[in-house]
Amino acid sequence: MIPFSAAPTKENKGRSLWLLLVRAKLGLPVVVLSCSIFFLVGFFGSTLLSQDASEEALPRERLTEVNGEVESEWPAMPYGDTGDPRPILIPFQVLSWKPRALYFPQFATAEQCQTVVKIAKSRLAPSTLALRKGETEQTTKGIRTSSGTFLSAADDPSGALGQMKRR
Repeated sequence: MIPFSAAPTKENKGRSLWLLLVRAKLGLPVVVLSCSIFFLVGFFGSTLLSQDASEEALPRERLTEVNGEVESEWPAMPYGDTGDPRPILIPFQVLSWKPRALYFPQFATAEQCQTVVKIAKSRLAPSTLALRKGETEQTTKGIRTSSGTFLSAADDPSGALGQMKRR
């Protein structure tokens, strides 16, 4: 029986639960044991309830029936250039992460690569700098050492870039 003095009043409103535990002479082991039991019941109870939902974890494709034929609500994706309806593996090798460099075997022939290098070398130019106020190209000439160019398939009369772009 709970003594009347442990009932919540204006003076002990926030401490009423603590007073109940202290007055009922419940020790720390009883409190820890009861918390552990509630935790285990909640944990195992939630796993039992969540098993029902895991059976339908993968969403089923929604089907509709039109004129007696079952059709998918979402149309199938078009096949690739090869016409293969399944995804295919594209083998590659990572040469470097920073800077990122990948090697794709049989991506281009040596002749195609030499054609692209030849076109790029003829158009290669030093990289430009965003000049600050008071700077000129002559004062910053020795700072930037890289060169670059942009190529499009239309710039290549041999068609090597166009073939690479399609791959």
